[in-house]
Amino acid sequence: MLFPVIAMRDEEAIPDLAGIASLHSQCQRKTRSISTKICRIFFSFTEKNSRDLILKKCEYQRRYRYMKTVINTNGAPQAIGPYSQAIKANGFLFVSGQIPLDPVSGQIVYGGVELQTYQVLNNLKAILAHEGLSCDNVVKTTVFLKDMEDFAVVNKAYAQYFTNEPPARACVQVAKLPRDVSVEIEAIAVYGK
Repeated sequence: MLFPVIAMRDEEAIPDLAGIASLHSQCQRKTRSISTKICRIFFSFTEKNSRDLILKKCEYQRRYRYMKTVINTNGAPQAIGPYSQAIKANGFLFVSGQIPLDPVSGQIVYGGVELQTYQVLNNLKAILAHEGLSCDNVVKTTVFLKDMEDFAVVNKAYAQYFTNEPPARACVQVAKLPRDVSVEIEAIAVYGK
């Protein structure tokens, strides 16, 4: 099987998955910036292991690169404005801020910040599950609190969902949240962890 590569004098061939046009422009850039190196484009047979690696990279790029997919599930509340529940892009899932809405009734869950936090985390978990992910795939969360005095209560509930390798997190107090709720949480998850 033939693969386009860039070869630099005294260096190993570097596979380029973007195609011949990209190779040409890359070659021109390299020769402008490094005048002592001779750049040439050629086709080369690769060893089986290298070929498999290149094919896996191509598959990953075809599947995740430059793709934006809207994610929507009935297991979590529907968006209450011009936004999506989540967006899948470049191997990541970006989950919109979840508030304590019951997905069935569409009503706010009242009963204190602890119950609201559990509902928010259940909504978040439902969106992740829809994509075959879990809380273990989450790499970053942002917690928005109406009152920072509620931090300990929210943190206790939060810790029950993120038990193994908790994600990076920011927690901020805000002046007001949608529908005057006490807590909102957004998340970024990674596929294939």
